Amino acid sequence: MDYRRLGRSGLKVPVLSFGAGTFGGSGPLFSAWGTTDVAEARRLVDICLDAGVTLFDTADVYSNGASEEVLGEAIKGRRDTVLISTKASLPTGDGPNDWGSSRARLIRAVDASLRRLGTDHIDIFQLHAFDASTPVEEVVSTLDRLVDAGKLRYIGVSNFSGWQIMKSLAAADRNGWSRYVANQVYYSLIGRDYEWDLMPLGADQGLGALVWSPLGWGRLTGKISRSKPIPAQSRLHETASFGPPVDDELLYRVVDVLEAIAAETEKSVPQVAINWLVSRPTVSSVIIGARKEEQLRQNLGAVGWSLTQEQIDRLDAASAVTAPYPHFPYRQQEGFARLDPPMTR
Repeated sequence: MDYRRLGRSGLKVPVLSFGAGTFGGSGPLFSAWGTTDVAEARRLVDICLDAGVTLFDTADVYSNGASEEVLGEAIKGRRDTVLISTKASLPTGDGPNDWGSSRARLIRAVDASLRRLGTDHIDIFQLHAFDASTPVEEVVSTLDRLVDAGKLRYIGVSNFSGWQIMKSLAAADRNGWSRYVANQVYYSLIGRDYEWDLMPLGADQGLGALVWSPLGWGRLTGKISRSKPIPAQSRLHETASFGPPVDDELLYRVVDVLEAIAAETEKSVPQVAINWLVSRPTVSSVIIGARKEEQLRQNLGAVGWSLTQEQIDRLDAASAVTAPYPHFPYRQQEGFARLDPPMTR
């Protein structure tokens, strides 16, 4: 397993990490993802550690904390061999302080996550969404105090826009507080919006990407193509509305190329899709998920080999879409491109 620095920090993370959203599943979304119990989770953790996957990602909102509880039990007795990533800010109740990133909420949320995980510290703590109702100075200063207290090692964000990240980093720099080093983002061959603003920002400001849903919310598994509609048993029937929208023609165009390259490399469609992501700028780790041992082993086979540049170029071309303003002239006009060449070329 390859290890990379997490952004501009000294922490080294495996290029593949494991998403524990399937652990303890409950509710309309998370029960569709999976209902992995402690015994099953322990077995998946065993397989991950054998392969060198030491980073496990969860969140307080996943199954109302059950994911953190199951993960905590699954890693019991081997805390020093793993890295834990978790998140907070999304609503976990109906009370006025059960959502957001206020000082009161963050302190309470971190302490609750520590109890559920059965640990005294969180290696990577991320804000799950931007809280527009709380001043960034309150948010970042609180995180800094939690770092100083030893409860958090590194901090980051997820689902933030570029200006929201920069406003927070400016506050941190102005006051000498801990900076974000991680950005957990949606990024896939059928969802490359990360490249417009957030990727250049990450390169400039030292944020490493932790990629969620690398298979396009379950669409790049090899089970869907022009000739194969969504299977009847697919969780997409229940979960599609929760995830990023996808244009069908873009999906089929990408899958056509994925299938061709899978045949050339004797790899699977998801292995090729994940391997493409591993090669992208600023990506520190790609979060893979699995409900079953076979599925996990399949995803682990996405690394340890490389696509050729010609194959990468074909995937780039198949997945390319017109950049929104103000980005499109920098991609299409030579004069603009000389000022700011695309990172992904």
